[in-house]
Amino acid sequence: MRIIGIDPGLQRLGWGVIESEGSRLRHIGNGVLLSGQGALAERLARLFHALSEVVARFAPDGAAVEQTFVNKDAAGTLKLGQARGIAMLVPALAGLEIGEYAPNAVKKAVVGVGHAEKHQVEHMIRLQFPGVTLANADATDALAIALCHLRHNQASHRLNAAILRARG
Repeated sequence: MRIIGIDPGLQRLGWGVIESEGSRLRHIGNGVLLSGQGALAERLARLFHALSEVVARFAPDGAAVEQTFVNKDAAGTLKLGQARGIAMLVPALAGLEIGEYAPNAVKKAVVGVGHAEKHQVEHMIRLQFPGVTLANADATDALAIALCHLRHNQASHRLNAAILRARG
């Protein structure tokens, strides 16, 4: 299963792609998309096209996007929400099922503690994917989001299998 994790942001949108085969976990790619300068609509269009290229290039089986609640101000929150809309629209148009995870759920899945610091998340991502070059903190977060989604899917599959076995 190949998963793309997306850390939405208007200035910088982080992405990370991981793959699992059985118990093997593999890093496929990570990066950051920059919206640049200009009108909001132009910046959103740049993110849309760039993320569409990433999804087409890596052909994930599923996607995960971090939930965002509030930003520093109302205007910033609205802009972030619009970037998050792009982060959800692109995989949806590609026919992917999308998981949404709160930041604390991502940290708990990756570090084991819901209120982990950014450096702890980065440390665990580096342990999971030794030798991988991380584009920046946004790409690291995107890999963590993908890993969270993968672990939730694996737990869900194990639960469904146990229920089927119990039913006979």
